[in-house]
Amino acid sequence: MTKTARSAAVGWIAAFALGAAALALLAPATAEAQVFAFTREDLIEVTAKNPFERFPDGRPKIPDDLLERARDLVMEEIGIAGQGYRNQYAGGWRILHPGMKLVGRAFTVQFVPSRPDLDRFAASRAKAQGIGMLNHQTVIDMLQPGDVIVIDLFGKEEQGPIVGDNLFYYIMKATNGAGMVLDGAVRDLEGVSGIKMPAYFRHANPSSIGGVTVAGWNIPVKIGNATVMPGDLVVGDREGVYFVPPELVEGVLDRADETRIHDEWTRLKFSEGKYKSSEIYSSPRDPQLKQEYAEYLKKRLEELRQKRGAKK
Repeated sequence: MTKTARSAAVGWIAAFALGAAALALLAPATAEAQVFAFTREDLIEVTAKNPFERFPDGRPKIPDDLLERARDLVMEEIGIAGQGYRNQYAGGWRILHPGMKLVGRAFTVQFVPSRPDLDRFAASRAKAQGIGMLNHQTVIDMLQPGDVIVIDLFGKEEQGPIVGDNLFYYIMKATNGAGMVLDGAVRDLEGVSGIKMPAYFRHANPSSIGGVTVAGWNIPVKIGNATVMPGDLVVGDREGVYFVPPELVEGVLDRADETRIHDEWTRLKFSEGKYKSSEIYSSPRDPQLKQEYAEYLKKRLEELRQKRGAKK
């Protein structure tokens, strides 16, 4: 496939993932069962600014130490809209364990409402690859430690539950408890609630999944108002979920360190009881206080770096 043809294919896939029309593409030998697919080269091209290693299929692999740092993030610290990424946050969820932080690498899955011709096409590709049945478990079995499975099930409720307690438990074990973001439904909520893995979903329903086709995995998907790419950093808290492109992760984490130190210093000054809020927040007015904060920031950043270095 030429670079021009490959770029056109990427455009079609992205459009389909956002709900527009799309065409079927040739897939690599390892993924021909998909209806829509990125080749490894496509995924490398579309995530060309990724600074990290990659999985064999080309998906960016954010390092584990950065995932660990991301556990301290809150939504307001991420703030990447100014860098052109204005469609990366999704809210309005039912949250399984509000006190558990969701952090991991996005493994994306897309479903579409079933129709006979598309079902036949998908089944034919699956059979050619020795896959007896192409369904939701086919994809679940691909998950790796640290993956957050991000599923575009177009908000489906009735016949929308992709997992109950057994498959939810399997995902927890396969991903080391990283988590799930599901624009669809779960079933067996009583059982699922007893499994310690973070999950964000739209509905709970006692029905079983049906009337859908696995359209692809590790392609762009639409979750709420967000566009999610394979390998994005996924961060979820009590507010909602952010999807951060890999090339922005280190910058987000460094700015978050400074934000927390700023908040720490601000509250220390408030606790002294000597200043009005406007004298300290959001930035100190007095030059001496500005200098005091600058020194405090430098000292605390050095302490953080030393602490992290000692852990490696």
